[in-house]
Amino acid sequence: MIKDNLDFNQIVKPNTEFLEQLRQKLPEFFTSSDSDKEAEFDMEKFQKALKEQNVEELSSGYQLDFIGKNYAKKQAGERPTTVIVPDNEHNEKIENKDSKNLFFTGDNLEVLRHLQQNYAKSVDFIYIDPPYNTGSDGFVYPDKFEYSDEQLQDMFNLNEEELKRMKSIQGKSTHSAWLTFMYPRLYLAKKLLKDSGVIFVSIDDNEQANLKLLMDEIFGEDSFTGEFIWTRKKKGAFLNKQIRKMTEYILYYTPSNNLHVNFGEKAYSDKMQPIVKRTNSVKELIFPANSVKTKLNDGKYEIIIDENPTGVSFLNPFNIKDGIVIDELKTKARYTWSQEFLNKEIESGSIVNLSTKFGFNVLRSGQEDRIKAPSTIIDLKVGVGTNEDATEEVSKLFSTEAGEIFSYNKPSSLLKYLVNMITYDQKDAIILDFFAGSSTTADAVMQLNAEDSGDRRYIMVQLSEPTKPGSVAHKAGYTSIDQISRARIEKAAEKIKSDNPLLTEIQDFGFKNYYVVEPSQQTLDQLDFDNDLQLDIFDDMISAVSSEKLGVDGQAEGFDTILQTYMVSDGYKFDTSVEMLEFAGVKLPYVNKQRIYLITNDWTAQNTKALVNAIGKNEISVQTIVVYGYTIDMESLRELEIALNQLENKVHLLVRY
Repeated sequence: MIKDNLDFNQIVKPNTEFLEQLRQKLPEFFTSSDSDKEAEFDMEKFQKALKEQNVEELSSGYQLDFIGKNYAKKQAGERPTTVIVPDNEHNEKIENKDSKNLFFTGDNLEVLRHLQQNYAKSVDFIYIDPPYNTGSDGFVYPDKFEYSDEQLQDMFNLNEEELKRMKSIQGKSTHSAWLTFMYPRLYLAKKLLKDSGVIFVSIDDNEQANLKLLMDEIFGEDSFTGEFIWTRKKKGAFLNKQIRKMTEYILYYTPSNNLHVNFGEKAYSDKMQPIVKRTNSVKELIFPANSVKTKLNDGKYEIIIDENPTGVSFLNPFNIKDGIVIDELKTKARYTWSQEFLNKEIESGSIVNLSTKFGFNVLRSGQEDRIKAPSTIIDLKVGVGTNEDATEEVSKLFSTEAGEIFSYNKPSSLLKYLVNMITYDQKDAIILDFFAGSSTTADAVMQLNAEDSGDRRYIMVQLSEPTKPGSVAHKAGYTSIDQISRARIEKAAEKIKSDNPLLTEIQDFGFKNYYVVEPSQQTLDQLDFDNDLQLDIFDDMISAVSSEKLGVDGQAEGFDTILQTYMVSDGYKFDTSVEMLEFAGVKLPYVNKQRIYLITNDWTAQNTKALVNAIGKNEISVQTIVVYGYTIDMESLRELEIALNQLENKVHLLVRY
């Protein structure tokens, strides 16, 4: 479960993940297709293909370099070394039991590594509000460089001075430290996005320029869709003598450059639009008889000449009857439309109106279905609040008046605006936020679902970061940020249900909770033993990963942790059905009617016989049996292997450590 990944991480190089991506996209240029062997890229064959296609190498260009970049690339290719512990106590409650919303407590890099297996290309929308590296937001590079100096030098081909520079980012808040922190997280996030997915990242001007270059490198320059400017304050600090900072940035990328992704700001479905603009050149337009509506009085109107920049001149007399101009209208003005475009619009059913001030306005055909692209400015004019609004919002939810229970909030109106912008017509979208903070994103998703009967789902990730002793949060009983985050979801759900009683039965207001935890050092030390040693030298390697032994809540047995971690590794989502089947007194999980997980301390020849008989008699259909290798001796394992080989249908036996 972990030892295999630890062994793999020892051999990961900065280009391992890149080579794996090449192998998937261009397998014909690899000399070996065996995924268990080191990738061998045939450069000579690749260069020949480039020449044959007349593709020339770029002779110039630029890239973002920083101390720790190769280490960040290595992290992007590493596998998780943590286990997933289900919070059984929480997850079995009625409101959470069938929920498809997910909350993970743990290092978001490890969570993203786990999700590569079961959520790759599954997420529609990502929003993150990472640390801004302001010097006062508490960001320091958290990695401890658990490799020895010799290992680091060998991995990255470093001399003594280069090694010293690389280790200089440890515990620091430099630009290089921040970029090294962000690189693997953004890289793995990209792999979770659907081809039609999008990502938004909030940032201020401390790292905005570096973030733009980093995202250009990871997602591609062509994926950059735009940059929003959000008004975060109603008024700035007047004591600042240089500049009052009132705004922040939100970078927006569409990795596949998917032009069909529309915006959710509602178009002017019933608003007439003028077709005269003072900066345009003067041109003549002819409106066919009976094509123009008006509120002018019935009767005959003479030629009208209007020289104003936005005025319209009428070059022939015309009659109005029952609110319709019954004659052909020959006009001259600074029109935005051509005659050809006007004719097509009238043919398609657009409504042309002649105002009482003798100007033309049009309600275009199908306008109610049109989407109005939003401005790059996000402020109160589009219904989005500020940091002050966010603080007030959370204080009301938690009923705190003595100060902020959580700092650096974003208002839920901002997240609703962004989520609606993309998912207004995709109401079953999956929303991911792996810097969850106080779970504003989850709150916004629930609010939006309540407003438009959506079925959007969220995935929140938050580190178990301790709150400061003496703070409002700590005094209220919240000892870590993730506790605030989960409580925010529950309180927001109660508020929405209180405001909308009819939604209680149809909307998903719950969430499944999981802890992503590194096993104890004692357990990791045991994993270093050779697999061929007798198992009796180990302690119980099942209970070692129970919630009690790992120091987290939820009453999960070690069996629950191992099963959940294995299932995620095998690509099963968190709502996959699991049936417990009994084989000669030992119960095993039967997953998705195709896979058996053998996780038990009590396996004997009698159990093997019962399992193989059930498969041989077609009582169950099994493609793979996954064995937790620490709890079955070599003799029993060999018996199982021999028995399975005698079956008519091939069953794959997979032993994990």
